[in-house]
Amino acid sequence: MELFTPDFGLIFWMFVVFAALLFLLWKFAWPFIIKSIEERADLIDKGVEYAENAKIQLENAKADAAKYIQEAQKQQAEILREADRIKTQIIEEAKDAATKEAKKVLDAAQVSIEQSRKEAELQFRNEVSSFALQVAEKIMRNKLAADNAQSELVNKLIDEVEFKNN
Repeated sequence: MELFTPDFGLIFWMFVVFAALLFLLWKFAWPFIIKSIEERADLIDKGVEYAENAKIQLENAKADAAKYIQEAQKQQAEILREADRIKTQIIEEAKDAATKEAKKVLDAAQVSIEQSRKEAELQFRNEVSSFALQVAEKIMRNKLAADNAQSELVNKLIDEVEFKNN
């Protein structure tokens, strides 16, 4: 049993070595360990703080993105309404221009038809009068072929002229 019971000197020296080792660790190693633990704690705190900031920024970015999307949709709807209004306006202007142009063409056609009708009427009158003169000339030649017929016509015309002058 002697193996299991240590001597007083061994216990004393073990205690002295333990105390010296504890003193050395407390003096040199303990501040380094505490400093490392504090740095690690600060790093972890900063990481947590950075993560919280990142989370807040992400939430803000999501809110901003939703706001921008909503604003873009409003602008898109406004642009579409404006385009529809412009389209309607262009169609109306085109209809008005087409109506005015058709009216001009119709008026020009009516004027042209009226001019053609008047020219045809004038030409018809000229041809009828020319034809009537030719017929009258032929009739007069046949009637005035004899000399006494010419004298009767002249006397008759003179009598008419005298009656008109009185």
